[in-house]
Amino acid sequence: DSLITKYPASPAAAFYLYRYFTYQLPLDELKATRVKISPELAGCPYVKDLDGIIKQLENVQIGKVAPEFSLPDTAGVSVSLSDFRGKYVLLDFWASWCGPCRKEMRSMLTIYNELKADDLEFISVSLDDSEAKWRKMLDEEKLPWVMLWDKTGVPKNSKTPSAIQTAYGFYSIPFLVVIDKEGKLAARNVRGEQVREAILKIRQ
Repeated sequence: DSLITKYPASPAAAFYLYRYFTYQLPLDELKATRVKISPELAGCPYVKDLDGIIKQLENVQIGKVAPEFSLPDTAGVSVSLSDFRGKYVLLDFWASWCGPCRKEMRSMLTIYNELKADDLEFISVSLDDSEAKWRKMLDEEKLPWVMLWDKTGVPKNSKTPSAIQTAYGFYSIPFLVVIDKEGKLAARNVRGEQVREAILKIRQ
């Protein structure tokens, strides 16, 4: 924000904002910073990409329908998010190499055991680029909910997110969202105790 404020017509400043802060800043802050970019840079590739990200993020805010996807489960059967319409869903994006993800899953297990019922489904989507690594983690953790695998993984040596990351508007993992029975986002980017609170809130 300070760079854009100081150098509103600088392509370098626009690049810095696009590259490092698009998925870190809250949407309202990101939009407020975008307004400060000089109209001279409207045709700049970084600014065009930034505008695209802002538009996508607007589509995954609270109250919007969660983006649909279909991914294989542990048996290789394709599972779609819409299969769980009519239930509350906790959707967790993670990878086996992500230490904080593994820690978050242990927190999720406590919440799952406390709140599990027919109206609630937990779904973890692995962003591992290796099926073997994904399955090894499943054997180690033995988690009792739906486990899916996005073989696209997380692009290496790049700040460009994968298709599912772009769809849900996140870069870093773990990333968790809570979805209501109508398939709409009720909470996003929640962790730990926030997960329990978000589920209890929509169950009221």
